Amino acid sequence: MIINMQEICGDFAENKDKARKIRNEIKAIYSESDDKIVLDFKGVDSTTQSFIHALLSGFFQNYGELALERFEFKNCTAAVKSLITTVINYSLE
Repeated sequence: MIINMQEICGDFAENKDKARKIRNEIKAIYSESDDKIVLDFKGVDSTTQSFIHALLSGFFQNYGELALERFEFKNCTAAVKSLITTVINYSLE
């Protein structure tokens, strides 16, 4: 499944309520199938760490490195990629 982040969040992903909504959609997919979950950040210039945390940390805290096999992050700017990496790293500790 591909989730177009820009359609949901605009060019600055910072709304934690939207992150929770996306997270809940992903939870259903994650538990019901083995499909890869693609988060496409095309058109998203930046995000906040709290948005990425609300979106992803639970998956990596609950499933550990196995979650890495299920997620793909596409079209990330350097800033977005850095925040995703930061959140995943501390969620796996």
